[in-house]
Amino acid sequence: MNTDKFLQLDNIEKTFPLPGGKEYKAVVDVNVNIKKNEIVSIIGHSGCGKSTLLNMIAGLDAQTKGNIILNNKEITGPGPERAVVFQNHSLLPWLSVYQNIEMAVKKVMPELNSLELRQRVEHFVSMVNLDHAKDKFPGEISGGMKQRVGIARALSIKPDVLLMDEPFGALDSLTRANLQEHLMRIQESVQNTVIIITHDIDEAVLLSDRVIMMTNGPSATIGEILEVNIPRPRDRVALQSNLEYIRCRESILDFLYKKFAKDHE
Repeated sequence: MNTDKFLQLDNIEKTFPLPGGKEYKAVVDVNVNIKKNEIVSIIGHSGCGKSTLLNMIAGLDAQTKGNIILNNKEITGPGPERAVVFQNHSLLPWLSVYQNIEMAVKKVMPELNSLELRQRVEHFVSMVNLDHAKDKFPGEISGGMKQRVGIARALSIKPDVLLMDEPFGALDSLTRANLQEHLMRIQESVQNTVIIITHDIDEAVLLSDRVIMMTNGPSATIGEILEVNIPRPRDRVALQSNLEYIRCRESILDFLYKKFAKDHE
């Protein structure tokens, strides 16, 4: 398989109907190839179609025009090869940390026997460092821990693509930094493709191999794609004086606040 064409978005357009027979074009002419095992961020001002794109890749919404191809198969709906982590962790409050992950594995991998099931769930509980909290319920753990459960649950079904819609946006800065470190470590271990929506420029550069910058909506499209040529593993402290990090950060700032500045967010 050509890893450069692992996930293809070809001429994607999404139009929403409006009252009175009118329509709203959210995104148009979106063309990009996302490689196997890379982390890609999508950044842009509010209303630029970031979540719309993610939902179409997830199969939660259908494009009006164009094709989305994953592993040479067209995406026509949700599938276990794609997992989504939203800002709202969406944990079931009546299930423990362990049970929330177990439920996902049971649904996608019914062929596992009880020992294999337990080993798989415990592996992903450990991967996000939650062994001590596996029997706790969502109401008993912090927001950062809930998001770690959401990530573990998503990864436990072995998706080829992990889709993340501002997963750390509602968290304080220290918790956010901790989860960014978790994500980089986990992705290096499991080697899947990660697509993450963010409003945070530093997060985009820290995490990503490439940053997709969206123009403003309506009729938003990809304005620029920035290559982040920084070797892994990445040290956030050392990056502050890294010339490539500084260049990437300035490129995104220039795109968002000069080329496509918005008066109001």
